[in-house]
Amino acid sequence: MAKFKKKKSAPTPGSDDSKPKIADEIDVPEVEKSEPLTNNSKDPSKDPPISDAAKSEKDKKLAKLFWMRIVLGVIAGIATTFIFEGIEGEERRWASIGFMIILFFGSIIVAKAMKMQLPSSDRKKIVTQGIGSYVFLYLFSWIVSYTLTHLGDVSTGINL
Repeated sequence: MAKFKKKKSAPTPGSDDSKPKIADEIDVPEVEKSEPLTNNSKDPSKDPPISDAAKSEKDKKLAKLFWMRIVLGVIAGIATTFIFEGIEGEERRWASIGFMIILFFGSIIVAKAMKMQLPSSDRKKIVTQGIGSYVFLYLFSWIVSYTLTHLGDVSTGINL
């Protein structure tokens, strides 16, 4: 650890003189005592403390929401292959993406009906919980199911 020389001059009078100082005998400069750091971002009056039982119930409901979106993404991706079979080209892609977004908004409504007691700082978890997994599993299952369904249609593909 680096050692610093003590100041030899007298302290200048100022507003900092009222703070108590801690002197170290190992030839290290004086350090001012400061007030303990507090997290002012959370106002205790706004967010009441959550008990362990309520926190456990909240975590269970968030986990249930996450897995619900995972299953919904896989099932909806597979269903999209068959629902939009009659639509051709670019319209099929946009219809599928619109369908994915509508189903996600439906899952938000279901999540709000679950009546999760979330603090105001965690309100966005209803929307963000499992969104990435939902989107990627939806797209993955849609692509795989479409590929497997239309595998024999392509003349250069592998016939099963």
